[in-house]
Amino acid sequence: MTSSSPPSSTSPPASRRAPGERVPLSVLDLVPVSSGHDVAEALEDTMRLARMADELGYRRFWLAEHHNSDTFASSATALLIERVASATNNVRVGSGGIMLPNHAPLAVAEQFGTLATLHPGRIDLGLGRAPGTDPRTAHALRRGASSIDSFPQDVRQLAAYLAPAGPGQGPVRAIPGQGTQVPLWLLGSSTASAELAGRLGLPFAFASHFAPFQLNEALAVYRRTFDPSGPLASVTEPTVMVGVNVVVADDQQRAEELFTTVQQMFLRLATGAPAPLDPPMPDLRARLDAEQAAAVDAPLQVSFVGTPDVVRQGLDEFVDRTGADELLVVTYAHDPAQRRRSFELLADAWGLTGANSAA
Repeated sequence: MTSSSPPSSTSPPASRRAPGERVPLSVLDLVPVSSGHDVAEALEDTMRLARMADELGYRRFWLAEHHNSDTFASSATALLIERVASATNNVRVGSGGIMLPNHAPLAVAEQFGTLATLHPGRIDLGLGRAPGTDPRTAHALRRGASSIDSFPQDVRQLAAYLAPAGPGQGPVRAIPGQGTQVPLWLLGSSTASAELAGRLGLPFAFASHFAPFQLNEALAVYRRTFDPSGPLASVTEPTVMVGVNVVVADDQQRAEELFTTVQQMFLRLATGAPAPLDPPMPDLRARLDAEQAAAVDAPLQVSFVGTPDVVRQGLDEFVDRTGADELLVVTYAHDPAQRRRSFELLADAWGLTGANSAA
């Protein structure tokens, strides 16, 4: 089984890749907690996955901020990034993302300035404008001092803290942080975030692994509005990374069975009953009514599930259709060993050649 978003009405730009060259693959991890396991085990499983991704040649290992969740343990994102960066050698490590409305820009600049100082050339800072949690938890995190409405201003302020010293800077500085120029990415799942990324001149990562509904439109808006001389411009041409759900196994039926853990997770989210990851349920589809099936299928449109050959072909077609410059791979499995195996099979199928391919 493979699935993806419908074909775009706007043709993607001409490929910047050589014939036969595939786009880089990166990992997005949320430190999922499986039923029957605790948070300490989930954190250790993330470290195992990060070390393996580093060895296999994935380009980035990003961690996503979530709070007050029984499913994910990635709340202290900067601390996890430090742990992963210290345990790896080549892979870029960063946030996918830091939910900026939860934090003062100065605090983020200091944290990521410290990370960039400790790990030069290996830290990314992806920024999102959703809270990554429920409204009450968001209020407890920031106590109403900011909101998504101030996101564009907060991004600019954060970038200013990370910029080199210069005339006109105010008395407040990020130390460490000033001059580190940590690479910024904007994350989003809408045309609004795409337009902001384009006008600022920043690379853009689209969250189609859970919110694929505006994928085609958002990429078109980003490319149309991209300004290489924008106020925060860090790339010279539109640069897009796209989130994809992937489960690879040696056998097609086994891969589809493993994917039922993902489907159950989205069903729980849709019904307001989040919980640690459930074991696979081979007969899940037969248990779902039409409304439940829609709640599972709609957010998981950009999913590639199957044998290495099936998934590779699906991802190749998806890259051609969207013009993605990089894929951000999300894989959930109740058994962490199966998750690592999926990333291992994908790396082999995609032709990753170890640490050198992460450069």
